[in-house]
Amino acid sequence: MNIVSRSRLSSRRDFLASLGAGSTMAALLATLPANTYAASKPASAAGAQKWRTSNDPETGILWMSATKLAQLIREKKVSSTEVVKAHIERIQKVNPLLNAVVTMCFERALQEAAAADKALASGKIAGPLHGVPMTIKDSLDTEGVITTGGTIGRMRFVPEKDATTVARCRAAGAILLGKTNTPEFTLGGGGISGVSSTANIIFGISRNPYNQDYSTSGSSGGAGAIVAAGGAAFDLGTDYGGSIRGPANANGIAGIKPTTGRVPRTGHIVDYGGWADAFQQVGPLARRVEDLALIMEVISGPDFVDAAIVPAPLGDPDAVDLKKLRVAWYADGKGANKPDPEVAETVAACVKYLEELGVASLKEDLPPMVKEASEARQKLSRGDQRSGIQRLLEKSGSKVASSTFRFDDPPISSAEFLENIEILDSARSAMLSWIGGYDVVVCPLTAQRVPEINRGPQGGGWGGGGAYSSLYNTTGWPAGIVRAGTDKNGLPIGIHVVGQPWAEDKVIAVLNYIESRTGGWKKPAI
Repeated sequence: MNIVSRSRLSSRRDFLASLGAGSTMAALLATLPANTYAASKPASAAGAQKWRTSNDPETGILWMSATKLAQLIREKKVSSTEVVKAHIERIQKVNPLLNAVVTMCFERALQEAAAADKALASGKIAGPLHGVPMTIKDSLDTEGVITTGGTIGRMRFVPEKDATTVARCRAAGAILLGKTNTPEFTLGGGGISGVSSTANIIFGISRNPYNQDYSTSGSSGGAGAIVAAGGAAFDLGTDYGGSIRGPANANGIAGIKPTTGRVPRTGHIVDYGGWADAFQQVGPLARRVEDLALIMEVISGPDFVDAAIVPAPLGDPDAVDLKKLRVAWYADGKGANKPDPEVAETVAACVKYLEELGVASLKEDLPPMVKEASEARQKLSRGDQRSGIQRLLEKSGSKVASSTFRFDDPPISSAEFLENIEILDSARSAMLSWIGGYDVVVCPLTAQRVPEINRGPQGGGWGGGGAYSSLYNTTGWPAGIVRAGTDKNGLPIGIHVVGQPWAEDKVIAVLNYIESRTGGWKKPAI
């Protein structure tokens, strides 16, 4: 087994041995006919040979989109080896400041890049991400590379196979550079009490590339930080209550939480099943919106393991007529936490952009039953005295839990459990009827600007995540983020775009338009 850890890169002998086991790109490429995309996903999604082209004007290989990078590699204007080396050097430069990448597999990545270049020279293309370097959130299994999920019992855990989404990205040609920091089990807030950033008791605290005193958000905080800082072309994160969108917002990049049922959770430390099954989704984080469309094509579709996933068509954002869209918007979720003025101003600016575009309709409107849905979800999450977390601790062999987990909440009865499930179902139904009158919703991701890391214990009300981020995990609708502004501290402010179920194409199209008006991601000074 090729074990790659933070302190020790794999040896060449280990790597070559893993080739014989068929676990690397070289082994995959050796089996491919010329110009074949052989991704490990349904054949209907894998057969096309028409690659996406980029609109990104960036010329630096550390800063351009994954779409453009893949295009240049296919055109042999840059080699995968050159690209991977540049990203490794970038990680080595910025990661001591950010603590974003917690496990590296650089030697393996260089070997895979060389294999990708050799394959391309003979006319073989693994797929639309051929030769592009990525990082992966440390809660998603990666074959041969330690995957801790931020929990002590898995400090040395080496998965025997990739999570479905990771396997699909690798089969599409992407090259893994390392794993990115996450709180324990991706749950429980930041991971260390009083610390307002992604953190865990194995690897410590991740920091924002725009100012290292500020939060990366979470739980895909390491992913957001390293992508924003140019250390990876993209990352795969997960979102249970805002964990893709929060880091995209805080680190000034783009990210999307897909519709519940589109992307398999197989191989994630909190995978599928149970009363909260609908909340968790896997999705991409990247600097440019165009990459969200590309990566969603790669990772979507049933794997015949995660039973909730359906073969829903994935629309093309380029085919969306923006002027026909009906848009709802709100800046204030009418909850306990009022939006910061700079956040509200960013929403207003984006609404103005859509007005100038001439969308079919724009209406300030808030979904129904927001408070009821949020309170029911909180009661269900806490009312089992965190028995779900206890089971995860036992399965992982962890005897110590992060300090952000509370196990002393009063339990709820079976009758209360069923009552709150019914409230959630009623809220979902009411909100689904409501969004039937709109195509997309534009709102904040959070009421506050990016906070400092050393924030101390914080209270909170349902209006924080309940009216903005976690609300759309409860509904299961697709939701994305792109940078749309900058606060007085120089930190990003994102805009949140939510769509009807299965309407990722419309969400991405609106994000792309807003990016064209605001410039989106901006290079950090780090």
